[in-house]
Amino acid sequence: MRTLIRGGRVVTAGDDYTADVLIEGERITQLGANLLVPADRVIDATDRYVLPGGVDTHTHLASPSAGTVTCDDFFTGTVAAAFGGTTTIVDFATQFAGVPFADAVATWEANRTGKAVIDVGFHLAVTDLEGGGGVDALAAMVDAGVPSWKLFMAYKGAIMVDDDTLLRVMQTAADAGALVLVHAEHGDAIDVLTRQALAAGRTGPDQHAATRPPEAEAEATNRAINLARIAGCDLFVVHVSCGEALASIRRAREAGWRVWAETCPQYLFCDESQLSLPDFEGAKYTFSPPPRHVSNQPLLWRALADGALDQLTTDHCPFRWADQKAMGRDDFSKIPNGAPGIEQRLMLAHHFGVREGRISLQRMVDVLSTTPARLFGLAPRKGSIAVGADADVVVFDPAREHTISAATHHSAVDYNLYEGMTVVGAPETVLVRGTPVIEQGRLTVGPGHGRFVPRAPFRAGTTHVAEGAVA
Repeated sequence: MRTLIRGGRVVTAGDDYTADVLIEGERITQLGANLLVPADRVIDATDRYVLPGGVDTHTHLASPSAGTVTCDDFFTGTVAAAFGGTTTIVDFATQFAGVPFADAVATWEANRTGKAVIDVGFHLAVTDLEGGGGVDALAAMVDAGVPSWKLFMAYKGAIMVDDDTLLRVMQTAADAGALVLVHAEHGDAIDVLTRQALAAGRTGPDQHAATRPPEAEAEATNRAINLARIAGCDLFVVHVSCGEALASIRRAREAGWRVWAETCPQYLFCDESQLSLPDFEGAKYTFSPPPRHVSNQPLLWRALADGALDQLTTDHCPFRWADQKAMGRDDFSKIPNGAPGIEQRLMLAHHFGVREGRISLQRMVDVLSTTPARLFGLAPRKGSIAVGADADVVVFDPAREHTISAATHHSAVDYNLYEGMTVVGAPETVLVRGTPVIEQGRLTVGPGHGRFVPRAPFRAGTTHVAEGAVA
C-alpha cells in the first residue's frame, strides 16, 4: 500500500518546510516537493501541518492503585491517545512485592495484547528488588526491550523504595545501559504530615497539597540527583511540578550532570486552589505531586522553552470521579491519585504554547515526539518525519477550533481537567505505521492494531540545548 501525503507543512524538531511525504507499507520512503509517484491513497494536507506522531512516555493504563484500577484499559486509553495525535506510548508495568520482573512485564503485555490501537512500550516500575529476582534479573530487562526503570520515593507502606534500593538499582542501570526514572517526593515527610492532618480532623482534598509541599519534592529531587551522581547513573525526573524542584535540576545540568526531566499539562494549567472546590470537586485534582501555586506555571513553561525540561508527557492515570475518587470522600489519603489527559496534550501545547508564543512550533515537536523517542530508545523509528522512519504521522489542522469536554473526549473517565477550554488546532488524520487510525473524527482500526515496541538500551548522547526555543 502506497500513501501520499501531499502539500503539507512538514514540521520536525529541526526542520520546517513544505513537501510531499510518500509512505510505502509501514515506512516513510520519500520526502520532496511535488512527488510524481502513483499512490493507492492520497491525503491532501494543504494548509495543514504534517507532524511526527506524538510519543507519550508516561501513562498508566489498566494499572492497579489504591484498591482500584485506572479506568482506561489499553483500548480506551490508546483510542484517546490516537485522537490526540499520539501514536506511541510507554506505559508503566508495575512490579509488586514478590513478583518477578519478567512476570510483571508479561502481565502488562497481556493487558495490551488485542486491545491497543497504537504502539506501546513499557517501563518497569521496581518496588521489590529482591522479590523481583535481584540485580541480575533486573539487568536482563534491558535485553527484553525494557531499558528504563522507575522508582517511587513516595507512597510509604505501598510502593515506595528506600535509599538502599534506589542506589543499587541506579548502579545496576549504569552497568546495564538503562535509564532510571524517579517519582521524587519525600515519602517519610508526607507520611508524617498526612497522619497529623487526619488526626486533626482535616480530611478534605485540600489537604493533599498541604501534606505534599514543594519542599518535599525539592528534597527528593536533589537526593535522587546526588545518588545518581554517586552511582554514575543517568537520571530522569518525572512530573516536575514546582520551581523548587526545577532549581535542583537546573543546577545539576549547569554542572554537566546527566539529568533529564519532564513536566505534564496539569502543572501548566491547574493550581492548588482547585483542590478546595466545593462538593468534593477538588478530588478531581488529587494527583501527585499535587497542583501547585499558580506562580509555578510560567517557570515550567520557560523551562520547556529553554531546555531545562526535556518533555511534556501526560502521566495519564484516570480514575472516575463518581465512584473511584469517591473512595476518599471522608479521607483525602484514600483518594486514588492520578489525572487524565492523554488526548489533550498536543492541542494544549499548540494553542497555549505555540499560538501564545511560549514555545516554537519546532520545540513543540521536540518535547512531544523527538526527544521522548530519542531518550527512550525509540529513535530513529519514532519521533521524526524522515526516510526510513515508521510512518507515524499526524496531519494537523492549525485553524480548527475544538472545545475540550468530557462529553466528547474518548477516555473512559467521567470528567476532564480542561473542561470548556476552546483551543485552536487539532489533529485531522493520524497514521500509525502507515495505516490511518483516525480520519475526520472517526476511529478506523479495531482493537489490536498497536504493537509492542521493544526499546534499545539507553545511550546518553542527547543535548540539553533546546532548538527553536522562544524567549
